Amino acid sequence: MAKPEEMYQCQTVNCGCIYDPDRGDRRGKIKKGTQFCDLGDDWRCPVCGASKKMFKPLAGPGSVKEK
Repeated sequence: MAKPEEMYQCQTVNCGCIYDPDRGDRRGKIKKGTQFCDLGDDWRCPVCGASKKMFKPLAGPGSVKEK
């Protein structure tokens, strides 16, 4: 299971989609094991279409919980 600091959550108003490297992104044809930092800049949230800039890590520096 991926560590929380390796998982990223979409920060758009209604989405909350979590990118888990252990699962990848079937819709975007991203293989399991692909780290968030290795996603292309053109990758979009499979739920709402937001860019990578709208995602924050679940834990650690700059995380969702850090405010």
